[in-house]
Amino acid sequence: MRNTAQQQLLEDIDPGDFVWAIPIMRVGYAGRGLVYLVVAGVSLWSILQGGQAEGTKSAMQSLNGIIGVVVVGLIAAGMFAYAIWRAVDSFWDLEAYGTSAKGLLARAGMFVTGAIHAGIGVLAVTALGIVSSGSGGKKALESVLQSQAGVWAVCAVGGLTVATGFYYFYKAITQAYREKLQGNHFTLHWNPVLRMGLAAQGAAIIIIGGLIAYAALSANASDAGGLGSAFDWLSGQAYGRVMVVLLCVGLLGFSLFCFVNAAYRLVPKASERSVQSLSDKVKEIAT
Repeated sequence: MRNTAQQQLLEDIDPGDFVWAIPIMRVGYAGRGLVYLVVAGVSLWSILQGGQAEGTKSAMQSLNGIIGVVVVGLIAAGMFAYAIWRAVDSFWDLEAYGTSAKGLLARAGMFVTGAIHAGIGVLAVTALGIVSSGSGGKKALESVLQSQAGVWAVCAVGGLTVATGFYYFYKAITQAYREKLQGNHFTLHWNPVLRMGLAAQGAAIIIIGGLIAYAALSANASDAGGLGSAFDWLSGQAYGRVMVVLLCVGLLGFSLFCFVNAAYRLVPKASERSVQSLSDKVKEIAT
């Protein structure tokens, strides 16, 4: 159910004017889903073989042969498409957030999210061996942490990352995402898995944010990292191996969440108004 402000923003909008953005969105979400499918799937397989969970780049590098090249190539294309989608979404306000302070913040967040996924796309290209990976990221972070201002800036990034993780938990609890999904048999019956996936993604992001903040406070850039660092930290806790397995299973759920968005996401300014959302369908069944 859209709020009054959104309805006013959409009154004079013709969905046909923005329909060109839908394919970009679908490819982007599909690529995002493929990333988590590969990372969680490879990590679970590695654990079953007596190994450790893998980070994003390591998981992609572990894919061998022509199939691996194709999968990683698709990931790269999907990540760049997702970055473009978020930039387009933010610039044209396709989610109808408006120009209020809250709306502008949400739109800025979209742009940042897109930039992060563009970085994953670069990792995929690196995994293909097209460009050299190097260690520029760690060196840059080490340079930033040389000053007190840099330490506080990185702490702030860590704090914002943790807040983002809690936002995923909020979406899982409130199921606010249902307003942006088509209401159909699949989304209705697989909704519990979608909620689990969002919660798992929230947990992973909270750990990553905490490690970023810890890296700043300890002035040790090696403590920061992505999913690989999160897996390493989690495995060092009590029942760590079990928790890593549970997180990987949850991230498979988040992979499904991304694929479902690729297929059934509703974009306020680009989707037909007659399409029923999952939120409305649930209310209809309840009554």
